[in-house]
Amino acid sequence: MIRLKPAHRRVLVARLPELANIAIGSFLFGQFLSGRPYSVVLAIVGIAAWFLLIGLTFLVANNG
Repeated sequence: MIRLKPAHRRVLVARLPELANIAIGSFLFGQFLSGRPYSVVLAIVGIAAWFLLIGLTFLVANNG
């Protein structure tokens, strides 16, 4: 596991939720802006990415 300094951990905890929101926005909601048909698989990937990144945020925050 990577050993993070407290300052690095604070930055990571602050930015990972933003990255999670971008992931779900691009995979789930971004489909409505494209000209392609809606894909359930991409929606599930977006939701899974969001849960993964939020879980990682809690994991990093809890280890500090």
